[in-house]
Amino acid sequence: MRIISGSLKGKSIDFLKNMNTRPLKDSVKENIFNILKHSNLFNVTTEKAIILDLYSGIGSFGIECISRGATKVTFVEQDKNAVNVLSKNLNKLSVIDKANIFNQEVEKFLKNNLKQKFNIFFLDPPFSDKSFIKNLERIKNNKIFENKNIVIIHRERKNFEILENVINVIETKNYGRSKIIFGFFN
Repeated sequence: MRIISGSLKGKSIDFLKNMNTRPLKDSVKENIFNILKHSNLFNVTTEKAIILDLYSGIGSFGIECISRGATKVTFVEQDKNAVNVLSKNLNKLSVIDKANIFNQEVEKFLKNNLKQKFNIFFLDPPFSDKSFIKNLERIKNNKIFENKNIVIIHRERKNFEILENVINVIETKNYGRSKIIFGFFN
């Protein structure tokens, strides 16, 4: 895996080869960032953003955000092996100071985090996981989002969840087996 753009462009990051995590493909990641940068549908950029990367795995999305100028990325991942690889990558790239890492369930993190607000939310739950919708509700109810915010959710193309009660869905893009949903809290 590699970093696509920004100050760390071209640098490689390690990833896990197991059945518990599913790294975001470079092509899908590149499309997400192209949409963020060039779409007039969003008023949020990664520059100086405060980002919450939920179900972060090895953190490829959040690390890409750091490379593109994010102020701080909070990574939340329950898999200890993934967190170890994430920590190793952040240290190897000398950007650990731009990261907060929580090795815990997303639900526990959201229950305890009631003060920090974020601009960009990235959720990449296991494709079979439906509890992420409750986690979106926790974010909304706790109002841990800035006025200008964006929510990006990675799902399997064939999954269908009703999200309009929680976020305003702006756009959905399909890339092979992946579906990327863009929305925001208000």
